[in-house]
Amino acid sequence: MRKITGAAGLAALALALSACASSASSSSSTPATSAPATSAPATSAPASSAPAAAASSPASSAPASSASATTLGKTTINGTAVVTNSKGMTLYWFVPDTSTASRCTGSCATYWPPLIGPVTAGSGVTGMLATITRPGGAVQVTHDGHPLYTYAGDSAPGQAKGNGLNVSGGVWWEMTVSGAKPATSTSSNTSSNTGGGGSGGGGSGGGGGYGY
Repeated sequence: MRKITGAAGLAALALALSACASSASSSSSTPATSAPATSAPATSAPASSAPAAAASSPASSAPASSASATTLGKTTINGTAVVTNSKGMTLYWFVPDTSTASRCTGSCATYWPPLIGPVTAGSGVTGMLATITRPGGAVQVTHDGHPLYTYAGDSAPGQAKGNGLNVSGGVWWEMTVSGAKPATSTSSNTSSNTGGGGSGGGGSGGGGGYGY
Protein backbone atom coordinates (compact mmCIF):
# COMPACT_ATOMS: atom_id res chain seq x y z
CA MET A 1 0.00 0.00 0.00
CA ARG A 2 2.87 2.34 0.84
CA LYS A 3 4.60 1.43 -2.43
CA ILE A 4 1.48 2.23 -4.43
CA THR A 5 1.18 5.58 -2.71
CA GLY A 6 4.84 6.29 -3.34
CA ALA A 7 4.54 5.36 -6.96
CA ALA A 8 1.46 7.55 -7.35
CA GLY A 9 3.31 10.42 -5.70
CA LEU A 10 6.25 10.03 -8.06
CA ALA A 11 3.91 10.05 -11.01
CA ALA A 12 2.17 13.15 -9.74
CA LEU A 13 5.54 14.80 -9.17
CA ALA A 14 6.65 13.91 -12.69
CA LEU A 15 3.48 15.40 -14.10
CA ALA A 16 3.96 18.54 -12.05
CA LEU A 17 7.55 18.94 -13.26
CA SER A 18 6.47 18.37 -16.82
CA ALA A 19 3.77 21.01 -16.44
CA CYS A 20 6.28 23.45 -14.96
CA ALA A 21 8.71 22.90 -17.85
CA SER A 22 5.97 23.43 -20.39
CA SER A 23 4.89 26.59 -18.61
CA ALA A 24 8.46 27.89 -18.49
CA SER A 25 8.91 27.09 -22.18
CA SER A 26 5.80 28.94 -23.18
CA SER A 27 6.65 31.93 -20.98
CA SER A 28 10.09 32.31 -22.59
CA SER A 29 8.62 33.26 -25.96
CA THR A 30 10.53 35.95 -27.80
CA PRO A 31 9.17 39.37 -26.87
CA ALA A 32 7.55 41.19 -29.76
CA THR A 33 9.77 43.85 -31.28
CA SER A 34 7.74 46.91 -31.80
CA ALA A 35 9.51 49.24 -34.14
CA PRO A 36 9.52 52.74 -32.84
CA ALA A 37 7.01 54.88 -34.62
CA THR A 38 8.63 56.94 -37.28
CA SER A 39 7.21 60.36 -36.84
CA ALA A 40 8.39 62.39 -39.79
CA PRO A 41 8.91 65.95 -38.73
CA ALA A 42 6.08 68.08 -39.93
CA THR A 43 7.19 70.15 -42.87
CA SER A 44 5.43 73.38 -42.39
CA ALA A 45 6.36 75.69 -45.23
CA PRO A 46 6.71 79.23 -44.01
CA ALA A 47 3.58 81.13 -44.69
CA SER A 48 4.06 82.89 -48.01
CA SER A 49 3.32 86.44 -47.25
CA ALA A 50 2.75 87.89 -50.66
CA PRO A 51 3.97 91.45 -50.75
CA ALA A 52 1.18 93.85 -50.20
CA ALA A 53 -0.37 95.14 -53.34
CA ALA A 54 1.87 97.65 -54.98
CA ALA A 55 1.75 100.90 -53.16
CA SER A 56 -0.78 103.11 -54.66
CA SER A 57 0.92 105.22 -57.23
CA PRO A 58 0.88 108.92 -56.49
CA ALA A 59 -1.97 110.73 -58.10
CA SER A 60 -0.91 111.89 -61.49
CA SER A 61 -1.21 115.61 -61.44
CA ALA A 62 -1.61 116.91 -64.91
CA PRO A 63 0.69 119.83 -65.63
CA ALA A 64 -0.95 123.11 -64.98
CA SER A 65 -2.47 124.64 -68.01
CA SER A 66 -0.42 127.32 -69.65
CA ALA A 67 -0.92 130.81 -68.33
CA SER A 68 -3.60 132.92 -69.88
CA ALA A 69 -2.48 134.99 -72.82
CA THR A 70 -1.43 138.58 -72.14
CA THR A 71 -3.77 141.09 -73.71
CA LEU A 72 -2.07 143.90 -75.58
CA GLY A 73 -3.53 147.35 -75.17
CA LYS A 74 -2.96 150.83 -76.44
CA THR A 75 -2.36 154.22 -74.96
CA THR A 76 -1.71 157.69 -76.32
CA ILE A 77 1.60 159.33 -75.49
CA ASN A 78 2.14 162.89 -76.70
CA GLY A 79 -0.47 162.42 -79.38
CA THR A 80 0.79 159.05 -80.62
CA ALA A 81 -1.18 155.84 -80.10
CA VAL A 82 1.30 153.17 -78.98
CA VAL A 83 0.95 149.49 -78.16
CA THR A 84 1.36 148.45 -74.52
CA ASN A 85 1.58 145.23 -72.55
CA SER A 86 -1.11 144.17 -70.09
CA LYS A 87 0.35 146.51 -67.44
CA GLY A 88 0.19 149.52 -69.72
CA MET A 89 3.95 149.67 -70.34
CA THR A 90 5.08 150.89 -73.76
CA LEU A 91 6.32 148.25 -76.21
CA TYR A 92 9.30 148.82 -78.51
CA TRP A 93 10.87 147.30 -81.59
CA PHE A 94 14.57 147.16 -82.45
CA VAL A 95 15.76 148.17 -85.92
CA PRO A 96 18.47 145.42 -86.28
CA ASP A 97 15.94 142.63 -85.59
CA THR A 98 14.41 140.49 -88.29
CA SER A 99 10.99 138.87 -88.42
CA THR A 100 12.55 135.57 -87.29
CA ALA A 101 15.36 136.58 -84.94
CA SER A 102 16.07 138.98 -82.09
CA ARG A 103 19.40 140.82 -82.08
CA CYS A 104 18.95 141.85 -78.45
CA THR A 105 20.44 139.12 -76.26
CA GLY A 106 22.63 138.89 -73.17
CA SER A 107 22.90 142.16 -71.23
CA CYS A 108 20.80 143.93 -73.86
CA ALA A 109 17.78 141.87 -72.81
CA THR A 110 18.27 143.09 -69.24
CA TYR A 111 17.55 146.67 -70.29
CA TRP A 112 15.07 145.70 -72.99
CA PRO A 113 13.10 142.72 -71.63
CA PRO A 114 11.48 140.70 -74.46
CA LEU A 115 7.69 140.39 -74.43
CA ILE A 116 7.05 136.70 -73.82
CA GLY A 117 3.94 135.07 -75.29
CA PRO A 118 1.28 134.08 -75.69
CA VAL A 119 -0.66 137.31 -76.28
CA THR A 120 -3.92 138.44 -77.76
CA ALA A 121 -4.79 141.78 -79.30
CA GLY A 122 -6.93 144.06 -77.19
CA SER A 123 -9.34 146.69 -78.40
CA GLY A 124 -7.78 149.01 -80.96
CA VAL A 125 -4.65 146.89 -81.52
CA THR A 126 -4.31 145.88 -85.15
CA GLY A 127 -1.57 144.25 -87.19
CA MET A 128 -0.28 140.70 -87.28
CA LEU A 129 0.78 139.05 -84.04
CA ALA A 130 3.15 136.08 -84.15
CA THR A 131 6.04 134.61 -82.16
CA ILE A 132 9.68 133.68 -82.58
CA THR A 133 11.89 131.42 -80.48
CA ARG A 134 14.71 133.17 -78.67
CA PRO A 135 18.09 131.59 -77.81
CA GLY A 136 17.29 129.46 -74.77
CA GLY A 137 13.81 128.56 -75.94
CA ALA A 138 11.67 131.46 -74.73
CA VAL A 139 8.87 132.49 -77.07
CA GLN A 140 8.88 136.19 -77.95
CA VAL A 141 5.93 138.05 -79.43
CA THR A 142 6.23 139.89 -82.72
CA HIS A 143 3.98 142.58 -84.15
CA ASP A 144 4.00 143.07 -87.91
CA GLY A 145 7.22 141.02 -88.02
CA HIS A 146 9.04 142.98 -85.29
CA PRO A 147 9.95 141.34 -81.95
CA LEU A 148 8.55 143.37 -79.04
CA TYR A 149 10.26 144.61 -75.87
CA THR A 150 9.62 146.80 -72.86
CA TYR A 151 12.25 149.24 -71.55
CA ALA A 152 13.77 149.17 -68.06
CA GLY A 153 13.93 152.98 -68.07
CA ASP A 154 10.13 153.23 -68.11
CA SER A 155 8.94 153.18 -64.51
CA ALA A 156 5.23 153.68 -65.06
CA PRO A 157 2.55 153.38 -67.75
CA GLY A 158 2.38 156.30 -70.16
CA GLN A 159 6.17 156.66 -70.48
CA ALA A 160 8.25 156.05 -73.61
CA LYS A 161 11.75 156.99 -72.49
CA GLY A 162 13.29 154.41 -74.81
CA ASN A 163 11.81 155.86 -77.98
CA GLY A 164 14.54 156.83 -80.45
CA LEU A 165 17.46 155.66 -78.32
CA ASN A 166 20.43 154.44 -80.34
CA VAL A 167 21.95 151.88 -77.96
CA SER A 168 22.88 148.19 -77.88
CA GLY A 169 23.81 148.29 -81.56
CA GLY A 170 20.75 149.98 -83.03
CA VAL A 171 17.80 152.29 -82.70
CA TRP A 172 14.70 151.57 -80.62
CA TRP A 173 11.24 152.81 -81.50
CA GLU A 174 7.94 152.64 -79.70
CA MET A 175 5.52 150.30 -81.43
CA THR A 176 2.69 152.41 -82.77
CA VAL A 177 -0.80 151.07 -83.25
CA SER A 178 -0.63 152.06 -86.91
CA GLY A 179 2.42 149.86 -87.54
CA ALA A 180 6.13 149.36 -86.97
CA LYS A 181 7.52 152.68 -88.01
CA PRO A 182 8.89 155.59 -86.02
CA ALA A 183 6.29 158.01 -84.77
CA THR A 184 6.21 161.38 -86.52
CA SER A 185 5.67 163.09 -83.18
CA THR A 186 7.97 162.27 -80.31
CA SER A 187 6.88 160.60 -77.12
CA SER A 188 7.71 161.27 -73.51
CA ASN A 189 10.70 163.60 -73.16
CA THR A 190 12.23 162.62 -76.53
CA SER A 191 13.14 165.76 -78.43
CA SER A 192 15.28 164.93 -81.45
CA ASN A 193 13.48 161.96 -83.02
CA THR A 194 11.11 163.61 -85.44
CA GLY A 195 10.48 162.70 -89.03
CA GLY A 196 11.10 159.34 -90.61
CA GLY A 197 13.42 158.08 -87.92
CA GLY A 198 16.66 157.03 -89.64
CA SER A 199 19.12 156.66 -86.79
CA GLY A 200 16.69 158.15 -84.30
CA GLY A 201 18.87 161.11 -83.47
CA GLY A 202 21.52 159.05 -81.73
CA GLY A 203 19.33 158.51 -78.69
CA SER A 204 19.99 161.92 -77.23
CA GLY A 205 16.31 162.19 -76.36
CA GLY A 206 14.37 159.73 -74.26
CA GLY A 207 16.03 160.21 -70.91
CA GLY A 208 17.98 156.94 -71.03
CA GLY A 209 20.34 157.04 -68.09
CA TYR A 210 21.62 153.54 -68.91
CA GLY A 211 25.21 153.33 -70.09
CA TYR A 212 24.98 150.35 -72.42
